[in-house]
Amino acid sequence: MLPTYPYAGRTYAFDPAAPIDISLPLAPGSNQVNCFWAEPVQFDTIRVGSFVGSVALGGSTNYQRVHLTPHGNGTHTECYGHISPDPAATLNQCLRRFLFVARLVSVAPVPQPNGDLVVMLADVQAALALQPDRTLPEALVLRTLPNDPAKRTRQYSGTNPTYIEPALAHFLVEHGVEHFLLDLPSVDREEDAGQLLAHHAFWTYPAAPRCSATITELIFVPDAAPDGLYLLNIQVTSLELDASPSKPVLYRLEELPPA
Repeated sequence: MLPTYPYAGRTYAFDPAAPIDISLPLAPGSNQVNCFWAEPVQFDTIRVGSFVGSVALGGSTNYQRVHLTPHGNGTHTECYGHISPDPAATLNQCLRRFLFVARLVSVAPVPQPNGDLVVMLADVQAALALQPDRTLPEALVLRTLPNDPAKRTRQYSGTNPTYIEPALAHFLVEHGVEHFLLDLPSVDREEDAGQLLAHHAFWTYPAAPRCSATITELIFVPDAAPDGLYLLNIQVTSLELDASPSKPVLYRLEELPPA
């Protein structure tokens, strides 16, 4: 028998042996996804005296230092500390649960008069097609269309990438969405004079910070995963920082008939 998970008065089954990894790996070099002018990920071999941390170079073990920028290299999850001066607003303090029911939707951004590509609230609402007896789960996963595999290695810096309409962030808050995942570098415009309207709206900051809410950026959802309900596992490192490299994983949920 498959394990089950309760949600909204219904029971769903999922297969733990069929994970869908929607993270992008961190690897050294320039052929990895990158944004906001971050330096490429770098792995450095540790050398101490006669010791060399590389088996390939004659060492007894591999022992390396990693240089990375969470917000600019690969999939990352962030908390409201991203826009707050509070040193206690770290992802390790804010994200205390790791399993959530998530809804995956696919939406094409809309060209704006200024040339920007923006994911609009109306299109997300249409994709959700919410029924009166249904609410949004705790997490929403947004896949933008077309779902170009080049997203895996795209160099976004200076390209004014797609972002979301701030009204969408307000909508997610109104419907209780705590975790928002998307395959873009940011919910906001690359250069917006520091307004960060969608970030502020999603975290209702500074009026009433949603401390447990997170945003995960630079994911990639394979085409084989259809829109619908999933069990989401957000895996992060225990960094006392506003953001962490992360590995979100989806498991398809199948509703079971009433007992």
